[in-house]
Amino acid sequence: MYRPRDTRMSLSQAQALIDAHGFAMLLDGRLQASHLPLVLERNEGELGTLYGHFARANPHWHELDGQRVLAIFQGPHAYVSPRWYATRPAVPTWNYVAVHASGVVERLDDAATLASLDALVAQYEPDLLDDEEILGEAYRRRLLAGTVGFRIRLDDLQGKAKLGLNRSREDQVGMLAGLRASPDPQARQLGSYTQRYLEHHPQEANEDDR
Repeated sequence: MYRPRDTRMSLSQAQALIDAHGFAMLLDGRLQASHLPLVLERNEGELGTLYGHFARANPHWHELDGQRVLAIFQGPHAYVSPRWYATRPAVPTWNYVAVHASGVVERLDDAATLASLDALVAQYEPDLLDDEEILGEAYRRRLLAGTVGFRIRLDDLQGKAKLGLNRSREDQVGMLAGLRASPDPQARQLGSYTQRYLEHHPQEANEDDR
């Protein structure tokens, strides 16, 4: 992934984006892709380990065991108008946040698959695990017949936050105002993310890196 210096995310920032935007595109070397929710276990390995599952009817899993794959996570993104900048002339652009995570796929046994399913539910609706009527223990075990669990021990993790850090403070203020005023909920989400990022990230203006 092309990452100019002012767009590179730290390890913790990339991991936080995966936690917040866990629905990924999983791509193999044959350019076959599946769209899956993945859960990151930060404490397993230097970069973390991703856990997920396929529907057994999905043929994508058949040849993935032992293969290196790429999981792409997309954070908030939106169009940025040059009218929002104080600097003129300027061009339109698209700001975004994304993470690329790579590693080797390992199939899970039934016990580990069930644990990974529970971890996924726990991340998004933890109280559901205590609801025996909807998701009881016996029902969860029956799900295993139609599920193929896996993990990806990450060996590469790259995050990119293209948020206009190379622009002047005046341009950033205008950009944030434009994003907040947009009728597009993705733009407003990007504005909130950018505001938080700017508050914790030193500005590293570098015209050569744009």
